[in-house]
Amino acid sequence: MERRNVSRQAGVAPDGQEDLEQEPAHRQGGLGDDKINVCILLFLYVLQGIPLGLAGSIPMILQNHHVSYKDQAVFSFVNWPFSIKLLWAPAVDSLFWRRLGRRKTWLIPTQYLIGLFMVLLSSSVASLLGEDGGHPNVYLLTTLFFCMNFLAATQDIAVDGWALTMLSRRNVSYASTCNSVGQTAGYFLGNVVFLALESADFCNKYLRIVPQEEGLVTLSSFLKFWGVIFFITTTLVLLFKTEKEERISDEIGIRDTYVKLYRILCLRNMWLMVAFLLTCKVAFAATDAVTGLKLIEAGVQKENLALFAVPMVPLQILLPFLISKYTAGPRPLSVFLTAYPFRLAFGLLFAALLWWTHQVKLESGGFPVYYYIVILSAFALQQVTVYGMFVALMAFFANVSDPAIGGTYMTLLNTVCNLGGNWPSTTALWMVDALTFKACSEPTLSCDTKELAAKCVESGHECLIRADGYYVETVACILFGFLWLRWGRGAVRRLQNLPPSAWKCPSHARMKMVV
Repeated sequence: MERRNVSRQAGVAPDGQEDLEQEPAHRQGGLGDDKINVCILLFLYVLQGIPLGLAGSIPMILQNHHVSYKDQAVFSFVNWPFSIKLLWAPAVDSLFWRRLGRRKTWLIPTQYLIGLFMVLLSSSVASLLGEDGGHPNVYLLTTLFFCMNFLAATQDIAVDGWALTMLSRRNVSYASTCNSVGQTAGYFLGNVVFLALESADFCNKYLRIVPQEEGLVTLSSFLKFWGVIFFITTTLVLLFKTEKEERISDEIGIRDTYVKLYRILCLRNMWLMVAFLLTCKVAFAATDAVTGLKLIEAGVQKENLALFAVPMVPLQILLPFLISKYTAGPRPLSVFLTAYPFRLAFGLLFAALLWWTHQVKLESGGFPVYYYIVILSAFALQQVTVYGMFVALMAFFANVSDPAIGGTYMTLLNTVCNLGGNWPSTTALWMVDALTFKACSEPTLSCDTKELAAKCVESGHECLIRADGYYVETVACILFGFLWLRWGRGAVRRLQNLPPSAWKCPSHARMKMVV
């Protein structure tokens, strides 16, 4: 590999982008020659979303195999690579083989490896999930999907950077559109479409005339199909798509990129911001991470739960535009604080809806139509509070990010924000079993451990849940949320009252004096 100087952080244009050559006048207006490039980018982002969607579907499949919530917590680590990709993004931007191309150096091997992972995994995923009668091998599943998402995150860094030179200057704004639309479509295919086609009940009800015992696809066949698509697509990109030569004279290297991060963290108010971001989502951990799994445990079919995403798509597209007019200005976090207590209230609402789920369940095992209408309405209303907080945070990040640091500043804030959502979710899943208290229907027996619970069942009795850890967690998280809100209001006031100069990074000379 060849090491070159860079300043472009993953997905963000470099400070010197305005120096790119102007497009000829006759090519201005419309996409022009960029139509093919937009299609290529869009499909690359779709491919990126496939492993993410599959990783999102595995917990629902595991829940049907009655794994513990600690196992679900272990598997939740597969979501972490996209939250910590800043750690290796400078290397992806800086190291490359000139003959292959700066972005293809990373794109080609990562996509081939993702395809290889999928093909190899397709031959053993059934046994790993315990479909042969054994217990799911959660740790090996976690390792494999973590590696696949690590590769997808690396591919994301390469594609984000390539988009800035693949598209002409006047069309570079389409890069973010390709990212959001493509990744969402890929996730939809790997999650919603897969779960629907994998379900025998769904296929027999909507897609078949003669009922069968299996769905139209299995996880094995789905993985193999997309593994082959990855191989074909990567080969076509390798052979037929060339990169434009990038200007690198004004760019800096890996070491200087990490120095930028250190300079940001030297700011006193940045530690208040980090504390704010790492704790603000603790109050929603049980609701966000556990509710869906509890609904499946209560009897809601996983494919029906996944299909809730379909009507959410237009809502998720419209909400940022509607909310953005309220977050414009110097105090966007005021919207964050306004939405916070309403999102807390949804924690209580979903706990009540889970209890109601058990009450309205039909003898056939299904649920009445009005049940799904109520649940879908609750999820839709919750999205208003979720996006209210999200858009407010993004607006604040844009306001305070020091332009002199380029995209590094914004990327760091986004990374911390993502971590602030991941670690509470993993912890919430891990603690559900520990906070659940069971008792054997026979008073002389116990269900305190797996061995004692098995003995209770073998004796012809059953373990009854006396206190569900989900409800315990929900109440604890909401209480924490109201306590956090008292501190959060003061923190927001201090952060929003800081002058712009407080967010400027110290110069190299000043840093040397501090050290």
